[in-house]
Amino acid sequence: MHVFVTGGSGQTGPAVVTELIAAGHTVTGLARSDAAADRLKSLGATPHRGSLDDLAGLRSGAEAADGVLHMAYGGDFSDLDDMMRRDTNAIEALGRTLEHSGRPLVTTSGTLVMPADRESTEKDEPDTAGIAAFRIAGERACLDFADRGVRASVVRLAPTVHGPRDHGFIPMLIATARETGVSAYVKDGANRWPAVHRLDAAVLFRLAVEKAPAGSVLHGAAENVTFKSIAETIARGLDLPTASLTPHEAAGHYANPFMATAYGFDGPVSSAHTQKLLGWTPTRPTLLEDVEHGDYLATPAS
Repeated sequence: MHVFVTGGSGQTGPAVVTELIAAGHTVTGLARSDAAADRLKSLGATPHRGSLDDLAGLRSGAEAADGVLHMAYGGDFSDLDDMMRRDTNAIEALGRTLEHSGRPLVTTSGTLVMPADRESTEKDEPDTAGIAAFRIAGERACLDFADRGVRASVVRLAPTVHGPRDHGFIPMLIATARETGVSAYVKDGANRWPAVHRLDAAVLFRLAVEKAPAGSVLHGAAENVTFKSIAETIARGLDLPTASLTPHEAAGHYANPFMATAYGFDGPVSSAHTQKLLGWTPTRPTLLEDVEHGDYLATPAS
């Protein structure tokens, strides 16, 4: 299969491109810069110059492919409405190109769209008032194409997709611990945090492209980890004390209000349906194993 990929040069994207090519697929990847194009070439993919705002370029990339995997998401997080519009417009352009062809369109969302304080399944509705509600419009735009002759599916990734050279929530948490001298959690730290190893996520994306039924919602989460256990693992590695913060204290402790809210969010999810549907079995190290034995706690370069 020839797969057109957006976001292939990002953090998770290279692992996905590598997984697709190793499975015998060919990949063309959207590249908005020379650096991105060079990264894609180094992985064995063909660059397709353009951006999420270049809708004609997205359409031409999709038209030449047997399927599309859309992982790119960006913009100014201070303007979530604009980010939603960009993502939705890109999905609409990709989906319309694939209409009535039976070809796959796999797009990306996050498990933080789900309701708080209970384990959510793939069958549950996202929380339209939740902390990641800005991702729901993209989900719906994709799934609408399931009734228009597209094998459309959505992968909701865990907030932490961990592995070497991660630059997401966990490195930010570690940086804050180094700066403040404490490894903190919110309230009792019992809130649960979904996680998945990057290489397990890559397998899930490949399986979704290959065989996810039209209209599928998939959960890319291998486990739910209490936030206190994450903070304690960081504390041991950095030889720091732990600290419990009130939500008000957390708002001043972390770099921005969204991080303070996210780190206190209880959002466990199940991926049992995804695993059964696609035969996906996560096998890579857990988040705590990766924090303890990976590169997360390495001394930063001066």
